[in-house]
Amino acid sequence: MSAVIRLSNPLIEDARLHAKASGRSVSEQIEYWTRLGKAVEDNPDLGTHMIQDLLAGIKDIKLQKLAPYHFGILR
Repeated sequence: MSAVIRLSNPLIEDARLHAKASGRSVSEQIEYWTRLGKAVEDNPDLGTHMIQDLLAGIKDIKLQKLAPYHFGILR
């Protein structure tokens, strides 16, 4: 489901800059910030960087961009 919402111009411009640096669209950047903010509020004991890593891992799982891990083998 998609919806039209009003956002301030400064937020959109900030999202545009971060989106370009992150390889996302402006909409994807705002959605990412929203998911990150929700995860931070839902998990106050975890640091923001840990939550960012977890969100990246979830995205990799969904995109099937994972390689098997072999215990005891250094590469």
